[in-house]
Amino acid sequence: MTTLLVLIVVVLLAVALWQLTKIFDLTQVGGNVNTTQVANDNDNKVNGYLMFGFLGFIYLTTIFCLWNYSKFPLIGDSASAHGPELDNLMVITMVLIFFVQTITQALLHYFAFKYRGKQGQKALYFADNNRLEFIWSVIPAIVLAGLILYGLYAWTNIMFVNEKDNKDAIVIELYAQQFKWTARYSGEDDVLGKANVRYIEGVNSLGVDLADPNAQDDFTSTELHLPKGKRVIFKIRSQDVLHSAYMPHFRAQMNCVPGMVTNFSFIPTVTTAEMREKTAMIEKVSEINAIRAKKSEALVAAGEPALDPYTFDFLLLCNKICGASHYNMQMKIVVDTPEEYKAWLKENAPKTIVQAVKTAEAEAKASETGSTTTKDTTSAKSKDTTVVAQVETK
Repeated sequence: MTTLLVLIVVVLLAVALWQLTKIFDLTQVGGNVNTTQVANDNDNKVNGYLMFGFLGFIYLTTIFCLWNYSKFPLIGDSASAHGPELDNLMVITMVLIFFVQTITQALLHYFAFKYRGKQGQKALYFADNNRLEFIWSVIPAIVLAGLILYGLYAWTNIMFVNEKDNKDAIVIELYAQQFKWTARYSGEDDVLGKANVRYIEGVNSLGVDLADPNAQDDFTSTELHLPKGKRVIFKIRSQDVLHSAYMPHFRAQMNCVPGMVTNFSFIPTVTTAEMREKTAMIEKVSEINAIRAKKSEALVAAGEPALDPYTFDFLLLCNKICGASHYNMQMKIVVDTPEEYKAWLKENAPKTIVQAVKTAEAEAKASETGSTTTKDTTSAKSKDTTVVAQVETK
């Protein structure tokens, strides 16, 4: 409601200013006013100073944004082995952008003022300047080539992971569907079973091939657990539409494409507990909880429940607008120590997909048997009642 009122006020203010300009024009009728619609020296001078004013506005806005919002990017908080390299690439790119923007904007607005129109002044025309053309073509080409080569080097190191050379790596499937994530673990054999959407039925919502020997010990989890210091290879599938597996703190993102398996891999370097103990994270959580506490006061006053305190967790998000509940498509990621991860595996390994299917089938059969027995009993009682009625009638 407040936003609507602010917009209404801004619109009314714009209308009022427009009406004032119309009134000002009417007051100039009959006076010595230039109505030729051709800019004179004074107009050009004013425009030149306005260009300088706009340059100051650009610089002040840039400084303000850097001062107030530079804490929001996650640069420096990476929790994967390849994260620092990606952060370096981002920092180098941003520094170059800010440097070029500062220089080019200053030159653009300065020349707009220096070479403003003046009475009797003619612009100097020349067809070309080979030296200038060479300078402003070669320098950007060299800089961009360096960035591209560095980017390709980083991309190759991150993406091209040879599974044969990483036999100790953990393979986990991330399964995307509107609007949730499911993680499938390979169990004791360290090999994921085959899967296909044609096998989706009942509790087998991931379409795992139950006849595959490698699928017999596979199990699923709605919480993604990863061990610190161990390479994890993700096999990513989508059941319905295009999703995107996005893990910001791990500098990881990969599209989930229906009908194909995509891959991503990284090594977690910071456990959830260690990230929560970082000074910057403690300050960030404190700020969030202060905002939530203030919001809770208004909610409680309105008779609604207060918000729960925020606790940091790594998250798996969807970075594609995949439907109406896209905002809700997230999964908690827990980075454990190797010992904690082994304990978690031991606890969850017995809950296999095959066992879940067998249990569901047994329950379905029991339900059908119970239903049949109930029908038979009801039918028998009905027959007995009919016989008794006939005897009494006779």
